[in-house]
Amino acid sequence: MNKEDLDMSGMPDWRDDDFEQEEGEEWKPDPAREACKALYQQWKTIVMMMKGALDSMNTDNGDELSKDYSETEKDILLNDAYITGVKILSSETGGLYIIRMENASIIRKNAQSIKSALLGMMIDQMIEEHHGHAIRNEIDKFRELFKVWVSNFQRDEYEDEWGLFI
Repeated sequence: MNKEDLDMSGMPDWRDDDFEQEEGEEWKPDPAREACKALYQQWKTIVMMMKGALDSMNTDNGDELSKDYSETEKDILLNDAYITGVKILSSETGGLYIIRMENASIIRKNAQSIKSALLGMMIDQMIEEHHGHAIRNEIDKFRELFKVWVSNFQRDEYEDEWGLFI
């Protein structure tokens, strides 16, 4: 992947060709994949907004420890954001119910964690309040798309050896 393949979010574009479909089934609508695509596009918007807010983050509190903490917090949030994007994309590669459920759990956890961290950063005046609220509102929109996506999951014949997604 080249830098040209990435946009301001730092994430690759969705490419329908990257996902397998059974031969002769290409013409059929795939509601789960379309919901996943919408979810991914929304997440890219969130990541782009986060990067902007975090790049303008207030890290000048006078002491080195606060600056290090701020940079670490920023790195953790961006790491969670990029992992979320990867989990969204990888849930559609095989279409297995267990993989989708595992990824959905991680996606939900990361989105909730990011939303909470942004609230803390607003309270600590590390990011502009209007930036934090805008991103949190986009995460709320993401949550609604997430519900649509998950509602399209189809159980399959594969057993979850850990017994979580039965």
